[in-house]
Amino acid sequence: MAASINTNVASMLAMQNLSRTQSELTATQARIATGQKVSSAKDNGAIFAIANNMRGSSTALNAVRESLQRGQSSTDVALAAGETISDLLNQMKEKALAAADTQLNTSSRNAMNADFTALRDQITKAVNNANFNGFNLIKAGGTDIAALADESGTSKITVAAQSLALGGANVTVTATTSVGTQALAAAAITVVNTSIKNVSLALSKLGSGSKALSTHLTFVNKLQDAIDAGIGNIVDADLAKESAKIQALQTKQQLGFQALSIANQGPSSLLSLFR
Repeated sequence: MAASINTNVASMLAMQNLSRTQSELTATQARIATGQKVSSAKDNGAIFAIANNMRGSSTALNAVRESLQRGQSSTDVALAAGETISDLLNQMKEKALAAADTQLNTSSRNAMNADFTALRDQITKAVNNANFNGFNLIKAGGTDIAALADESGTSKITVAAQSLALGGANVTVTATTSVGTQALAAAAITVVNTSIKNVSLALSKLGSGSKALSTHLTFVNKLQDAIDAGIGNIVDADLAKESAKIQALQTKQQLGFQALSIANQGPSSLLSLFR
C-alpha cells in the first residue's frame, strides 16, 4: 500500500470498528437501563408489535377481573341476605306451629302473632338492604348480573336475580300473613313451608352463580399472569448476559481508541523519509 498523508486507510478502518463498538455499547446500555431487549419498534418491529398486542390483551383482562369481582360481591351480598331470610322463615315456622295450638289463650296467641309479624317484616328489611354497587339480586324485579368473561366483551357469565321479597314467587308469605287465629296459623304454616323450600332453591342458584364467578376469576388471573410472562419472554433482556457483554464491549472500546491513536500517528512517520 502506498504511503499517503491524504488518505489514512488504517485510521478509517479503526474508526469504523470503534463506531461499531460504540453502537453495540449504546444498545447494551439501553437494554440494561430498561431491562428490555425490545423497548421500541426500531429494536425489533415484529416482536414489538406482538408484545404490544399482548399488552393490550393483558390490560383488557383487568376490566374483566373487575367486572367478575363486582358480580361476585353483589352475589355474595345477596347470599348473605338470603341466608338471613331463610333463618327468619325457619323462626316464623316455629311461631306459626306454636300458634296453631288450639290450647293457646288470647294473650299468648297475640304474643305469638306479634313475634311472627316482626320476623315477617324483617324479611323486607333484609331484602331492601341487599344492595351492592347499585345491584340487588333479591328484590322484586331485580336485575340479572352479566359479568364480562373475556377481553372481547361478547362472552358473559350471568347470575339470575332471585326475588325473595314478600308475596313473590319464592317467598309466598305476604305482607299481611299472620297467626292471629288458629286458622290463620294453620294457613301460615303451609305458606312458610313453601317459602322455605323456594328460598333454599333460590340460594342454591345464587351460590352456583357465585361459584362460577369465582372459578372464572381464578382462571382470568392465571391467564393474565401467563400473558405477562409471555411478554417478558420475548422482550425482557437477560441482564446477566448483558452485564458480561458490556464489560467486553468496554474493553473493546478502549482497544479501539488505542488502535485509532496508533493509526493516526501513521502519517507523522512519513516525516522521517525527508530527514
